[in-house]
Amino acid sequence: MGKRLYVGNLPYSVTDEKLSEMFSQHGTVESARVITDKYSGRSKGFGFVEMTTDDEARVAIEKINGQEIEGRKLNVNEARPQEERAPGGGGGGDRNNRRSFGAKRGFGSR
Repeated sequence: MGKRLYVGNLPYSVTDEKLSEMFSQHGTVESARVITDKYSGRSKGFGFVEMTTDDEARVAIEKINGQEIEGRKLNVNEARPQEERAPGGGGGGDRNNRRSFGAKRGFGSR
């Protein structure tokens, strides 16, 4: 089982392929993905890389974390597990406690 790494502060010009190339110098890359905005397709400036082994992941973190690319210092560490999201997405909060659009505050209108 490999390690999933978070790579932050990426220049917006970095592609999945370039991210994979950077990490492949330190071991076998199973996957590399720059996260993009779903509407514009523009990079959000971070991504994830999955290395084959824990040792390769550790070496990649040591070698790449703090490295400067296009004037930006990369932040590389072990990725945390993704937090579960509530079904339906949207503005959060309790569905039973939402006011209707345009309702005045403090008057108990729904």
